[in-house]
Amino acid sequence: MKIEPIDKLLLIPLKRFISNSTTSGIVLFASAIVALSLANSPLKDAYHLFWEYTFTIGFGDFLVSKSLHHWINDGLMSVFFFVIGLELKREIMAGSLSTPKDAILPIAAGIGGMAFPALFYLLLNFTGTASAGWGIPMATDIAFALGILYLLGDRIPLSLKVFLTALAIADDLGAVIVIALFYTSDISSISLLVASGFLGVLIAANFLGVRNTIFYGIIGIGGLWMAFLLSGIHATIAGVLAALTIPASVKLEDKKYVSKMKSLTNDFEQSAPNDVTLLTSSQLHILEKILLYSKAAMTPLQRLEHAMHPLVAFVVMPIFALANAGITFSSNFFENLTSTIGLGVILGLTFGKFIGIVSISKILVKLNLASLPEGVSWQHLYGVAMLAGVGFTMSLFITDLAFVSSTYVIQAKIGIFVASLICGIGGYFTLRNAKILPAA
Repeated sequence: MKIEPIDKLLLIPLKRFISNSTTSGIVLFASAIVALSLANSPLKDAYHLFWEYTFTIGFGDFLVSKSLHHWINDGLMSVFFFVIGLELKREIMAGSLSTPKDAILPIAAGIGGMAFPALFYLLLNFTGTASAGWGIPMATDIAFALGILYLLGDRIPLSLKVFLTALAIADDLGAVIVIALFYTSDISSISLLVASGFLGVLIAANFLGVRNTIFYGIIGIGGLWMAFLLSGIHATIAGVLAALTIPASVKLEDKKYVSKMKSLTNDFEQSAPNDVTLLTSSQLHILEKILLYSKAAMTPLQRLEHAMHPLVAFVVMPIFALANAGITFSSNFFENLTSTIGLGVILGLTFGKFIGIVSISKILVKLNLASLPEGVSWQHLYGVAMLAGVGFTMSLFITDLAFVSSTYVIQAKIGIFVASLICGIGGYFTLRNAKILPAA
């Protein structure tokens, strides 16, 4: 195959950069640094005002007006949750959550890693409006945590990466449930009924064999997401529900696909050459069939997940970080850091996450209800438990749902940054010094 200069100099390196497992975490970190820099520069007023710009969508009397900040958190982050839903469905069907034996340890550890941080937070903020922040330290930022893990390369067994992924997905599911049940405004029964109708349409379409992803996009965004936006239940939940309705079966099974590909490639080889760079009509027709059959051999779920990962990693999450990570540090930084909210978040993400994940894992292994993944030592698990305390994206997201007071928001965000830094560094060096166990 001929490699053009543009491919060699730009497209191939760019594709390699995007596919690198550590890249999304690096881009997310860079976006947070840019936001912090702007929020503490002479442009800080312009930076904050920009996200408060309001615009409206809709028609006639059906209008929705929100600030740019809210459109990002309610709309753009729904795309993030949609991909989380796709990952969750795939893992449950044929991944690390597909069998009780494989799923019990990461799920139980994930539950412990959510419950203990909330308890640590509530120890310092049991009453008053500050108590609403108990969900903030429950979340794990899967992009950052996995990014740090992949920085260690071959020092880390593959089974540990799978375990952290399963743990983070279980954690994300828990966060979705918490948001749906506890971080909602007044619920509109009519809008919720409309949302149920659209969800029913999506489920019926899956059952009837509709595989067109554009159809699911129109009904999922134009119907389900908009209805949730008006219902009082956070609109990001619509992203997860829509993802769970995406078909996860192939239209053309692998054996038939292989047979057709052999036949088509043979036809292509036997077709008369054109002796120019253009294809003949016969060759073009054969290639169109190959594309059609290749699409039929893939599940819509996996096609969407694969296609949307770069969008989420390099557009959605960086924009979210730019809009939410910009804290203007003032002279009372240490006062905010040592507030009950700041300390509650720090204690929850550092000690709560670690104690919850490790203690539940120890109990399950001790009772022979689960075992550590192959090649994984307890020191590996300690490192992963620390990395789980990196709660950047989801913690920032829940902060804006939990608090109306800008002071509380700043205190929580400072706690998130400090705790994530501690957990990221601590987890990295703990794992760096861990030894891979020999295979059994």
